[in-house]
Amino acid sequence: MDLRNKHILVVGLGRSGISVAKFLVSRGCTVTAADNRSKDALGNSLSEITGLRISIELGPHNSDTFENCDLIVLSPGVPHTIAPVNRARKKNIPVIGEIELAYHFINIPIIAVTGTNGKSTTTLLIGEMLHQSGFKALTGGNLGTPLIELVDQQETADFIVAEISSFQLDTIDKFSPLVSILLNITDDHLERYPDFDAYARSKARIFENQAATDICVLNEADATILSVLENLTAQRFAFNCLKFNENRSWISDQTIWFHTPDAGDQHVDCTDIPLSGRHNLENAAASGLAVLSVGGTIAGIKGALQHFKGLPHRVEFVDTVNTVQFYDDSKATNVDAVARALESFSSPIVLIMGGRDKGGGYESLIPRFAQCVKQLIVMGEAAEKIKTVFEDMVPTVMAVDMVQAVRMAASFAVPGDSVLLSPACSSFDMYDSYAQRGRDFAQSVDLLKGGD
Repeated sequence: MDLRNKHILVVGLGRSGISVAKFLVSRGCTVTAADNRSKDALGNSLSEITGLRISIELGPHNSDTFENCDLIVLSPGVPHTIAPVNRARKKNIPVIGEIELAYHFINIPIIAVTGTNGKSTTTLLIGEMLHQSGFKALTGGNLGTPLIELVDQQETADFIVAEISSFQLDTIDKFSPLVSILLNITDDHLERYPDFDAYARSKARIFENQAATDICVLNEADATILSVLENLTAQRFAFNCLKFNENRSWISDQTIWFHTPDAGDQHVDCTDIPLSGRHNLENAAASGLAVLSVGGTIAGIKGALQHFKGLPHRVEFVDTVNTVQFYDDSKATNVDAVARALESFSSPIVLIMGGRDKGGGYESLIPRFAQCVKQLIVMGEAAEKIKTVFEDMVPTVMAVDMVQAVRMAASFAVPGDSVLLSPACSSFDMYDSYAQRGRDFAQSVDLLKGGD
């Protein structure tokens, strides 16, 4: 991609937008950065580009800015369907995202991971499995470090492992990873997509530019994934495999089996690994297949699983108070993630849910609630909607904030119970991120013990 003498508009000044703007300036481009938020709403992020050769436009978007540039780079948080972007497209101005931009400057193989749930865990697992197999890997994308920031680090690595969201896939053009992984597709982000099918097809874009020599790793047990694979070109590796495939993985009790034509059947005993739950066995199976496909080893897969403890805010143990265990699952921002979390417990659960509704329903959780949830506490914008679904089957109360929710949970729990924050909603009604929400939960638990 030739950026010389180009005037480029960067839309959205979150972390990836800031990183893109800095990258483009370093390449000698004329850069305008636009965000519809105010300076106060953006906080300290603007300080990173203050003093650089960047024209900054805040507040309502200026159509002239969008229609008088050579290229638009959208941040993932900016819908690619907003009116100024549509008008720019009509004038044949290319519109891409940060992932697409970075792809044109990366010269080492990319392993890309998407799916509704499990992306972050799988991305980090693959990175650790590659490390344990003797390779050097960088991890980033939607997880942590934007892909554009890895461009100048790639000389130190054999692979880049990137978590990719549906929002990022909406703005690809040529992006084509060596290995693509689609873990699952369940209801999510329906506040941004017209329907579930549109969301599913956005996920499937991870495969669209792959060649026959590339590799895709698929969840064979996910009917939605199988329904959006009409033009699949890459070599097919299957986990949760329901039928014979040359390259496949399946789970039997606490053992993950792998089959490849060269090595035949190999297995990993997962009885004592730190990760728990069927969903994490599936993440491990997908990760292992991807690593084997690029020359990794069973020993590397085993070593990674023995040491990998999971992600912050994903069914993360916080503390025990009066023999009740408290767990932070703030990263569970959709219904399927909550269902997976509930599967991890054998003890009765006092559950805290709520936040900003994402456009789906909560009814699919009813069977899981009937098995293990003894008390529900709801909070945030979606509280009333969630309460309406469950109040006839589970005692349900509403809390005004996290401190009250945690105090209520502690009063309802008895020795041996677990208290779980697993919201099924985004955090943006009350918090800047799911991580901030999780930290507030942990601080509220600490207050139960008289912490400062």
